[in-house]
Amino acid sequence: MHILPTISTSFIVISAIFVAFGWRQILKGNRKGHEKLMLWGAGFALAFFIIYVSRTIFVGNTTFGGPESLKLAYHLFLFFHITLATLAGVFGVITLLHAFNKRFAKHKKIGRWTAVMWLITAPTGVVVYVLLYVMYPGGDTKPMIDAILGL
Repeated sequence: MHILPTISTSFIVISAIFVAFGWRQILKGNRKGHEKLMLWGAGFALAFFIIYVSRTIFVGNTTFGGPESLKLAYHLFLFFHITLATLAGVFGVITLLHAFNKRFAKHKKIGRWTAVMWLITAPTGVVVYVLLYVMYPGGDTKPMIDAILGL
């Protein structure tokens, strides 16, 4: 089932690319271009989230299969990534709500921080993907639904 992590990681990268280009457009004064690119970025981020949550519930999360000597470093890095990704997601929703409600001063103020967080989250997500599926064989998985139901 490595196809789902590959797809979801690709969606995060695509999302970050849209965010970067969208940010560039607003710096150039192109509000319409900014809006379109940021909505595409949000759409790809949402697609990532749906795949990630679905996979977590029905397939499970892959444990680190690399050397024991790297496990602590991997888990610290993963914790940083998850924390930043969660913050970026929450900030993303708030930033979008400010834009949709035409509170552009607040949107601009928080949007800068949101974009920076997202542009850090995407590459850290790629590093996690590479460590789990490219450099080292993935470990065991257990679907969350099985854990919840006691199966």
